[in-house]
Amino acid sequence: MKINKILVSQPKPASDKSPYYDIARKYGVTIDFRPFIKVESLSAKEFRQQRISILDYTAIIFTSRHAIDHFFHLCEELRVSIPESMKYFCTTEAIALYIQKYVQYRKRKVFFGQQGKFEDLMVIIAKHKNEKYLTPMADVHTDDIANMLTKGKVAVHQETVMYRTVSNEFAKDETFDYDMLVFFSPSGVTSLLKNFPDFQQGDLRIACFGTTTAQAVRDAGLRLDLEAPTVNAPSMAAAIDNYLKESNK
Repeated sequence: MKINKILVSQPKPASDKSPYYDIARKYGVTIDFRPFIKVESLSAKEFRQQRISILDYTAIIFTSRHAIDHFFHLCEELRVSIPESMKYFCTTEAIALYIQKYVQYRKRKVFFGQQGKFEDLMVIIAKHKNEKYLTPMADVHTDDIANMLTKGKVAVHQETVMYRTVSNEFAKDETFDYDMLVFFSPSGVTSLLKNFPDFQQGDLRIACFGTTTAQAVRDAGLRLDLEAPTVNAPSMAAAIDNYLKESNK
């Protein structure tokens, strides 16, 4: 069955140079972008139930832009004024630079890892063991960061839930006539089944990025037709390109 219409469960690319647009032109297919999930902040009331005082900490660890947005959103809602002395430790430079959206960027108080892995950031944190660390997190997370901080002998660190992932609802009159769905997280698969409880896959192809997403597809009893990354397709776009090259001959 030829693929004519693809739904990518991510926001529409900001740039028209996205490889997805190249694929659409190359194979004459329609590619729509629509997130199956969205991220929302906890309310001030929900956060207070964790009994955490933000100003008890001297350093914040950020692992994503979402964490930055929801941290400062909650601070505003809680009427917490962050002191200029607060330090920020980020897993990547891009995340560190994003802090400028909320505070004046100063190299002496913003630190980041070089490779995007938390292990790299731990090398920097090890030089600042006396700081008291607070890590904003999503409602669904692992204990990896907490375990690494404990192993690194960081005396004071606390992880706190500040935001959560929820299903992005489809309108009842919204058209859903795709030949391929592309997922990037287990939450996206969960959202599909929540929006369409009677979902039958049939000839519809399912593609995904990452092993945890692939497992979520299988656990849901669905057929996984395309998985990335691979040696020949390090990105989802490359995987789709290769797949269409064969299926749309």
